[in-house]
Parts: sequence; C-alpha cells; structure tokens
Amino acid sequence: VNEVLASALMGKETANFEFPLFTKHGERKDILLNATTRRGPDGDVTGVIGVGQDITGIREMAKAQERIAGDLSRLIESANAPIFGVDLNGMVTEWNRKAADMLGYTKVETMGKNLVENFIQ
Repeated sequence: VNEVLASALMGKETANFEFPLFTKHGERKDILLNATTRRGPDGDVTGVIGVGQDITGIREMAKAQERIAGDLSRLIESANAPIFGVDLNGMVTEWNRKAADMLGYTKVETMGKNLVENFIQ
C-alpha cells in the first residue's frame, strides 16, 4: 500500500490494487483500491485520493464456486455411469472414467471430437 500511495504522490495512478484491511475486531476485509494523484489549482501534487471497494463477499463467493466446481468435477469423474458433455457444435467437452472404461476411448482421445460422427453409429 505504501508503494501505491508513494506512486500516486509522484503522479502515477494505480488501478485495481488489492490489499487486506482489518476491522477493530480483527475481521479481515479485502479491498480493491484505485489511487489517483490529487492536484491543486496550480497543478502541483497535494495528496492522493483513494477509492476503495470492499470485495470480501466477492472473494468468498469465488472460493465457494471453486469448491463446488471441484466437487462436481470429482462427482462426474467418479460416477458409476458414463457421463459425457458436448458443446453447441456437438464436440466432446467432458468424458468421465466410466465412459472411458465402457467404450475404450480415453478422455484425451475424445476431447474436441464430434460425438455423433465419431462415437455413435
């Protein structure tokens, strides 16, 4: 933070600098800071204006989404049923272990290939 403030005092603005702040009770708050040089009427630097946004909730949601995505990925991979995914063009985007065991094609062999043209007869 000292570097960001010192840079702003020298005329260099900083956007989207993340850092933690701690409340009086020790609770961590993640802050996204934009620091801008403050200038007087004559153009001389008079200070820094810092605009911060509390991104703690966003960080917590992102961590929860990552955990859920990991859980779903493990569920798909370990399911006792063949599971595959395709994109809007019918290209394989997911191929779990059971699909590989049943059909003999590894995930690497199927990814990016058209499901109907290559694997359904």
